[in-house]
This record gives sequence, C-alpha cells and structure tokens, in this order.
Amino acid sequence: MNAGFIGISKYIPSKSMSNADLEKILDTSDEWIRTRTGIENRFIAETEETSDMAVKAAEKALENANIQADQIGMIIVATVTQDQNFPSVACQVQERLGISGCAALDISAACSGFIYATTIAKQFIESNSYDYVLVVGVEKLSKVVDWDDRNTAVLFGDGASAAVIGKVSEGRGILAFELGADGTGGKHLLLNQESRINMNGREVFKFAVRQMGESAISVLEKAGLSKDDVDYLVPHQANIRIMESARERLGLPEEKMSKTIHKYGNTSAASIGISIVDDLEEGKIKDDDLVVLVGFGGGLTWGAIALRWGK
Repeated sequence: MNAGFIGISKYIPSKSMSNADLEKILDTSDEWIRTRTGIENRFIAETEETSDMAVKAAEKALENANIQADQIGMIIVATVTQDQNFPSVACQVQERLGISGCAALDISAACSGFIYATTIAKQFIESNSYDYVLVVGVEKLSKVVDWDDRNTAVLFGDGASAAVIGKVSEGRGILAFELGADGTGGKHLLLNQESRINMNGREVFKFAVRQMGESAISVLEKAGLSKDDVDYLVPHQANIRIMESARERLGLPEEKMSKTIHKYGNTSAASIGISIVDDLEEGKIKDDDLVVLVGFGGGLTWGAIALRWGK
C-alpha cells in the first residue's frame, strides 16, 4: 500500500502585513507588488518562534488525522529558519507534543522542503519502519528578510503546515516523486554575511520557470500518467508568473491550480501544505483527484509529487 496524507493542517500568525503597510516603509507600491508577484498580503510572527508555529500546526494535524501523538514514529521538520540557539526544531516539536523517543530531524531544502520531507516520510512508511510520520513545513522568514531591500522584503511571509503521513487505501496516496538539486545555482539565493536573504531574482526566475514545468511533467511520466490525467496542481507559492508557467505546461485551466500567494506571500517550506489545507476547505481537492505538488527553492532544489488524494 502507498503512503499518503492521513491528516493535514496549517498555522498562520495573527499579524497581517498588506502591501499598503509596506508602502509606508519601502519605496514600493501595491500595484508594483501585485503585478510582478501576485502578492497582496502576508503574515508576520512577532513574538512566536519557528518551533511555536510548528507545534501549533502539528497539534491540529494530529487532530485532523484522528491519531494520538504517541503513535508518531518520526518527526521531520522542513525549515531554514530554526530557532536561535536551537539546532533542531523537530526535537522541540517532539518534546512539546510529549512524544518519548521517536526519531526527529530537520531538513534544509528551502521552499522544496515540504516535498522533500513528505518523500522521506514515504520511504519509512512503505518500508514498514513506522506507522505514522509527522511532516512539518515551517518558516519565520521575517527574521531573515532585509527590510530595506524592496525586491525581496515584499515576497515573504511566516507560517506553518503539518501533515501526518501513513498508509492509505489501494490506489490512493503518493504514486511517484521527483527530487533534485543544482548546487551550482546556490549562489543565486542565499543568506548574506548579515544573515539576510539575498536573491538574484532574474536567475532564480529563469530556473524556476524551467524547472517547475519539467518536474511536473517528469513526475507524471514516472507515475505512468499524462497531463490529461491531472485534476489539480498545487505549486509552491513563490510568484504568480512562475506558477502560471507550470499550469500552462500542464495545459490546465486556472481553476485547477491552487492560488494562495495573494493571501500569504511566499512562506517557503510551509507554502504547499498551507495551500492544500485552504483548497480542501474550499472543496477544490476531492477524494480520488490526481494532484500534482511541485516546488523549487534555495540550494537550488526542486521536487514534485504525483498523488491520488484520499485516505
């Protein structure tokens, strides 16, 4: 039996920051941000740490999956913004959920992190190593954004998503995956000496437009499917033009692509999970839909999953 999503949830901090708010501190405008990125708003964690958001998302995911915390065999947290002085968010999640002794690790794949973590979880579930793996994608990007750089400060927001991965019924779950990286491109998206995000937007854009489409097609081929089989696309919410290029590559109408970037901005590893939660709540993803998840991120990294939705 395949591994798949047993439960999923999100956590969004309370402080909203609109484009109008950014106009007050940056030489930018709502129109400039919207037309170039599709972003209208984002949320900022003021007093909460990365681990706080991770725990809140994880608690709701366990509730959504209808399982107890002590049934989790492994915790995988995808993040590039660990708490200060704490090397492992996953270990903090384990301690605060009251789980004794389960495996816990962080992975660093930036915006591809949720796909990387889910794919790792799949291996442990399908090898019968664990019954359930808790995957968390969480970022507090507000603490590494250069608030004087109008080209990057407008892009990012904070948030968390969490999913319980376990065995699902025959024919459902993760059908295929693709992971990849190009370390030679890492210089285009990194933290500078001041630990602030530095991005070569032109190069990242070119990479993302090419890779998102290629990865989506490739993962379908690995699953023995074609783009005609796709019911819904959930791309990493980085830039509306990049997302549209992936949608067009699959030949999907607009209503078959997840779009939450206008609400939350780019939440990196949390992005895809947050989008899935919103889409489920709005009835856009239904049982037995063929869903493609695809993302790219710093490293440079990329990943895609083809899955048949449902428990």
